[in-house]
Amino acid sequence: MKQMDHNILKHVIADQHRIIRESEIIPREYTFDPQANYVLVGLRRAGKSTLLYKIAQDLIKQGKSWSQIIYVNFEDERLNGFKLEDFDDILSVASELTDQEPYIFLDEVQNIDGWEKFARRLADSKYRTYITGSNAKMLSWKVVERLGARYFIKTIYPYNFKEFLNAKKIEYNEMSFFDTAADGRLRAESFDFLTHGGLPETLIYSDRRDYLESIYQKILFGDLIARNNIRNPEAFRLLINKIAETIMHDISYRTLSNAIGSVTNSKISTDTVISYIEYAKDAFLLFDVKNYVSKFVERNSTPKYYFADNGILKLFLLNKDAILLENLVAIALYQKFGDQVYYLKSNKTKIDIDFFLPEQSTAIQVTYDLNENDYTREIDNLIKLKKSNEEIQNLIVVTSEQERTINTDEGYTIKVVPLYKFLLNEDFQH
Repeated sequence: MKQMDHNILKHVIADQHRIIRESEIIPREYTFDPQANYVLVGLRRAGKSTLLYKIAQDLIKQGKSWSQIIYVNFEDERLNGFKLEDFDDILSVASELTDQEPYIFLDEVQNIDGWEKFARRLADSKYRTYITGSNAKMLSWKVVERLGARYFIKTIYPYNFKEFLNAKKIEYNEMSFFDTAADGRLRAESFDFLTHGGLPETLIYSDRRDYLESIYQKILFGDLIARNNIRNPEAFRLLINKIAETIMHDISYRTLSNAIGSVTNSKISTDTVISYIEYAKDAFLLFDVKNYVSKFVERNSTPKYYFADNGILKLFLLNKDAILLENLVAIALYQKFGDQVYYLKSNKTKIDIDFFLPEQSTAIQVTYDLNENDYTREIDNLIKLKKSNEEIQNLIVVTSEQERTINTDEGYTIKVVPLYKFLLNEDFQH
């Protein structure tokens, strides 16, 4: 078996040390047990690597030496052709660099088939190990079974609004809502966040759209089309476009299949649409919200789809702030509650609720502007839901800017909340 050139690995590790040393780390709302091993997954450029940089920097502050930080980025072109059998060389290089305990960082390891076998051996050998990847397929049941209970798995999302403000060095407290200037600034920043999303590096570039376009192209062609050997890339691209247009609405696989077929003048099966959507979800580009009241099969066939980042979604939309608003509310809820977020739509009761959180006894409607045309739909649906289930405690309407409390004739209280307060209020569900 041919041994990998150890000097190449040493160059990769040394160059990574320099990058980590020079990185200014924005604190985020993630914590890590120092005695645990981790696998971090999430959307490309959501900040997984930066979290590893923070862990490495903290180890140095604790008195560890740089020679103990064995950080290998598998997107480094010098590692092209790296295979499963080459992993042993990482341990060999570690032993050459230090006689102390090494800390192993494997960044974007998903492209190396069988990586989980090495990861398990590292954990069994008591190496402290941190791993990142940009595809949920790397956590298939077979992979998780091989890892056993040896790793904690965390999904890393783009910035939430609090992290976004922190990254921009904008301070706020409870009194900020009563300070005209501070309150205005928070409102303005919420619209910036609505439009450009939370990918950390969007704050670096002056032309954020170009940056987001480049990231989307990498996700589309690298993480999706190439990795999954998609034979009809045009159909796949059209599918993502169509989903962007249908946010706010439940949509079936068959409807998507027909819509794409009508544009391409070629048939695309519902099975293919299902596969394509799963690829997009695996790459953390999309997530779905299922109907709470539907039968099981319908929950899986007529979900609502949302984009994991508003900045990427905005690439497909022109003057569609209402769609961006609902998508951002979906992101905020999904980041906090995951698969416990539903929508609720019943043909029997005619109740239609944008977001339903049964465990938080909360129902949420989203409308850009609660005007006379939308008032009946938004408020009446909440009232009907409350009448059918008195256990629901929180009735909320999220708007772009409006704020008020509605006391209904039935004795119910409905809170109308502007976007920025919704995003900043952690305890909205109580």
